[in-house]
Amino acid sequence: MKWLNVVIKYRLWIGIVLLALAIFTNVQAGFWPSFVLYLIAVVLIVGHFVFGPMRLIQDCMETGDMEGAKKVLDSIWFPALLIKPIRSVYYTVKGNLDMADQDFAGAEKNLKISQELMGDGTGLMGGQMKQAEGANKLQLGMLAMQKGDMKQAETYIRGAIRTGLPDKENEAAAYLQLSSIMINKREFRAGKDYFKKAKGLKPTTPQIADQIKQMEKYISRMPG
Repeated sequence: MKWLNVVIKYRLWIGIVLLALAIFTNVQAGFWPSFVLYLIAVVLIVGHFVFGPMRLIQDCMETGDMEGAKKVLDSIWFPALLIKPIRSVYYTVKGNLDMADQDFAGAEKNLKISQELMGDGTGLMGGQMKQAEGANKLQLGMLAMQKGDMKQAETYIRGAIRTGLPDKENEAAAYLQLSSIMINKREFRAGKDYFKKAKGLKPTTPQIADQIKQMEKYISRMPG
């Protein structure tokens, strides 16, 4: 809905204009004629700071418009005012953008902040929050692998699988990473088992499918 995106993008300024109009109406005709204008203005202004333009960020991420996503993030002046679930998404997106820019230190910092904000994942959004928490742990595990910290990577990735992941592509990626970790530890039987789980999920993401093809060439020759 394009009209909704326009409202979200400009609701702060629309709210300010309506607030000014409400004050003018209040002075000229009294409070009650201006009440509706006050109400709409407050809803728009508070909504801007409490909910943020996260819908716009989602649209940018889905279309691969990273620059657009950065601009939307930069429009959030006070992230501490966002409600907790939205704030968690904010830091997750920042972490993802940092990873795209190869800023792994920044990505780790922001993903950890997001992880802390997720809490226990209970309530109305509990299932979605749990899946987001699992995806965050998976990303932190991959970052730990890039740093060569296999022990921490294994902890994060196992935690991601226990918490739950949003789709089979993420599950396959998690099992592939665990397979690599087990092979690195020379626990070849476990490495093969995790590889079979990843392959059994039949992922379609080109990068993951290619990793499976590459691993399949030599994993059958491993002992265990």
